[in-house]
Amino acid sequence: MKYMIFMNRCISTNSIILILLTGLLTHGCGLSEEEKGRSDSQYRVSDFMSGRDTALFKRADKPRPIQFPRDLGAHPAYKTEWWYYTGNLSADNGRRFGYELTIFRSGLRPDALKIGNPSAWRTKHLYMAHLAITDAAGEEFYSYERYARGAAGLAGAQSDPFKVWLENWQVRRGSESSLSSGKKIPDMLLQAQAEPISLDLRLQSVKPPVLQGDRGLDQKGPESGNASYYFSLTRLESKGTLSIGKKSFEVTGWSWMDREWSTSALGKDQVGWDWFALQLSDNREIMYYRLCNKDGSASAYSNGVIIDSTGQKISIAPDDISIAPQAYWTSPTTGVRYPVRWQMNIPEQNIKLEIIPLLENQELQTRFKYWEGAVSIIGKYKNETLDGYGYVELTGYDDEVNRGSSKR
Repeated sequence: MKYMIFMNRCISTNSIILILLTGLLTHGCGLSEEEKGRSDSQYRVSDFMSGRDTALFKRADKPRPIQFPRDLGAHPAYKTEWWYYTGNLSADNGRRFGYELTIFRSGLRPDALKIGNPSAWRTKHLYMAHLAITDAAGEEFYSYERYARGAAGLAGAQSDPFKVWLENWQVRRGSESSLSSGKKIPDMLLQAQAEPISLDLRLQSVKPPVLQGDRGLDQKGPESGNASYYFSLTRLESKGTLSIGKKSFEVTGWSWMDREWSTSALGKDQVGWDWFALQLSDNREIMYYRLCNKDGSASAYSNGVIIDSTGQKISIAPDDISIAPQAYWTSPTTGVRYPVRWQMNIPEQNIKLEIIPLLENQELQTRFKYWEGAVSIIGKYKNETLDGYGYVELTGYDDEVNRGSSKR
């Protein structure tokens, strides 16, 4: 799960926001009168995921074949999409790190709609990317964002050979041979840097893709089209180099990729989500997202899966799971209060987990403020001890602060 905002990084940030929001209004992708009156720091997830002014774009309203490598690339007929990578890594000395690299595309107009100006700088797509590193031992969290138009080679996405990039932040196919022997998913090279951090990783999927929802159509609201096409690579063997300042670490671990595209994912009463992606020591994974309504309650469209050691999935409905916050952290920057420790129980599967952040302060200081953090896991499956690592994303909590809600 992720969200979209779109800008260009050529001049000062405030000027960028003003120009691009004006452009969005001009192109029919605009904000309501209420949203126009907010400062740029007040924009919320629900503002850009509710599906206003999207008549020219296709909607995710029925299952469609998910194909590889085609669907690793862009889907310009849909308004928004993202390529989302997180991972937990360790150095030879046991030092733990988490990372996030997410690249977003937002359509101003569908590709099929002609535009008159033939300039190489004219674009129908805007891109944003987030990069973050969690250094558990150093008790530091680094977060960065970039913006670019999908023109003049600044940013883009392609399926064959696979590549998605924003300037020098990129994920691309590792080699021709990585698609040999009938593999659906190529090995991937992930590379990004922003002073003082850098990442250079090779990712190899050891499990087949997981098609979320109904054959990849993941319904998130009551109306037709309140859905996304969504697949996950839940266990990517990861190896490479992570640098902070003058220190470089050879690291290994596991990454996770989420891939979604849609035009209107959230329903009108939904404001955000709690998303859990957990990789357990018994070679299983759990993905669950709790969609949050405006009144703080959980949406009936919350959903998830357990992936067994062979890659088969077991669906998790809201009644199958309980997630209880155990501790909270209040951001000194935004004043937003987030849960930062959870008890997860899935009784029918005999799973009990304690989910603990590597750091409490993993709030990204980007245009949208949200919490996205590396976590460790301890627990039990039946009577067997489990552990593991994962990632948790928390959005919509700024909405709750504004409403004075504390139900989550």
